[in-house]
Amino acid sequence: MSNPILIGYARTSTADQKAGLEAQLRDLKGAGCAKVFQEELSSVSTNRPQLEAALQWVRQGDILVVTKLDRLARSVADLVAITETLRKKGVELRILAMNLDTATPTGKLMLNLLGSIAEFERGLMLERQREGITKAKAEGKYQGRQPTARRKAADVLRLRAEGKSANDIKEALGISRASVFRILAEN
Repeated sequence: MSNPILIGYARTSTADQKAGLEAQLRDLKGAGCAKVFQEELSSVSTNRPQLEAALQWVRQGDILVVTKLDRLARSVADLVAITETLRKKGVELRILAMNLDTATPTGKLMLNLLGSIAEFERGLMLERQREGITKAKAEGKYQGRQPTARRKAADVLRLRAEGKSANDIKEALGISRASVFRILAEN
């Protein structure tokens, strides 16, 4: 059998994390990845087209390489589904930061344990976040996201006074037609 081909997958949560993506790409290339799939979107996104493309692209004997576990899976269930897809295709998984390789029994055990711990930590973080928001709301410090269109109410009224149609206002301000009518009805 020929040498395995290393296929990389890199992901950052937002476009603001350019340095993180660049570091992942550097590490994946340094590990010898022949091809790298990359995307900039949240792990909670149900649609990760580049991950799906990587999973489709890999062939028996290949190794999917990621820098960290959290770049690949968003939960233990997600991790199990991904590793099962790889197993069925005869593809191993390597996580660089952990020096973990599912080609070994120890690597498989560690992957499952670490996935469980990561999901537990994420649950705790979300719980603390919800508690913090509840406390901030009770203290009057948290107002939530301000409606975008309502901040443009003065502009809507000005453009309407200039004789612009709802469609013209919508296009000029980048808000929905319903928002234009809502602002006009409130004023």
